[in-house]
Amino acid sequence: MTRILRDSDTAMAQSVIVRHLDRRASQLLTDEEFVPWAREMAEINVEREFLVRRLREWTLLRSIAVGEPWGSEEVGSGSDWFQRKAVETLSSPAVLTLLAEAGRTRRVRGDASRRLRQRHH
Repeated sequence: MTRILRDSDTAMAQSVIVRHLDRRASQLLTDEEFVPWAREMAEINVEREFLVRRLREWTLLRSIAVGEPWGSEEVGSGSDWFQRKAVETLSSPAVLTLLAEAGRTRRVRGDASRRLRQRHH
C-alpha cells in the first residue's frame, strides 16, 4: 500500500487504493477483524483526505451493520457514495427511513423508499 501511494501518478494510486479499501471493507464489514484492519489503513492513508473519508464512511456503515451507536447527522451528511452504499447494504429501518426522507439525491430517497416498502411486504 505505501509503495502504491508513492507512485508518481497520484490519481491512479488513489484509485487502486480505494478499490482495495472498498473490496476489503465489504468483505470484513461485520467481522471483528474490521477494526484492526481499519486502524492500519487509517495510519497508512492519513495524508489522503479522500481515502480517510472513504474509510470513515466504511466505519460508519460497519457501526450501523453491527448495531453500534450512530448519528443521524453522520448519515445525513455522508457522501453520495455513502448514502447509496447504505441503501444497498444496510437493513436498518431507521437508516432507510432517514435516507428516504432526507437523502442527498432523488435516487437515494427513491431507493431507500423502495427498500422500506419491500421490508413491509
